[in-house]
Amino acid sequence: MVSPSNIDISKLGSDMLRFTSSVDQLDNPDDVLDHLHKVTIHDAQLSVLGAAQFPLRWGDMAGVELGKTVFLHKSTPEGWWEEHVELSRSQPGCGFMFSQLSLAPFTMSELMRILEPLGAERWPFELGLKYGMRDRFNCPVGGRWVVTYWSKTVLTSRLSEKARAILFMGGTFAAIRLQKLVQSSADRIGQAISLTPRELAVLRLLSVGHQLKDTASLLELGEETVRTHLKKAQAKLGVKSRTHAVAQAIRRRLIP
Repeated sequence: MVSPSNIDISKLGSDMLRFTSSVDQLDNPDDVLDHLHKVTIHDAQLSVLGAAQFPLRWGDMAGVELGKTVFLHKSTPEGWWEEHVELSRSQPGCGFMFSQLSLAPFTMSELMRILEPLGAERWPFELGLKYGMRDRFNCPVGGRWVVTYWSKTVLTSRLSEKARAILFMGGTFAAIRLQKLVQSSADRIGQAISLTPRELAVLRLLSVGHQLKDTASLLELGEETVRTHLKKAQAKLGVKSRTHAVAQAIRRRLIP
């Protein structure tokens, strides 16, 4: 085992390359996560928590189902998932939401510093501490999946850019293999969402900073008509605000 503060990048990289070259030979999700875990726990003292598909609708926990859209590694502390689901029903975790929007991996300790959550918003962090997970490293993959590692120590200073890149690579290959194994529906990766040309035009203009009044003028439409197009786009994308609608449309590559 390596020292928590001294990750051998060369060893981690070579072992991860072996994992990525053999992952397509693994025939079930448990094996995928376990082979990834064997690399990270030995070379970086980092456990695999699991992998999850993003829900079809923003913040919708109904489609989050263990063994179908969520896969946990056996190193996950017993009881954590059940309590996580229960708390998510009343308030979706900010870490999962941030992962769905993010294009780069991040640690939960970094997210906590950025968002400065208060009160009930702190439950994802406090729940992790309760079960001995001092920090997590979330790797969002292609707007489809998030693969998460966990540690008993704070990861921000432990993980160099090279280490993060290697762990992200492993998570990406794991997610690609899991995607094939579970044979996800096309709409889970955004291909089934169909916005009308008007709805797309409204989102494009909002994405570059125009307000509703300006958007209506540029499209030569009434302001209420623009509001209607926006509400329909929000419903199709499964979001409740224009900001999230624009973010989802960009993430799904529906608008540039």
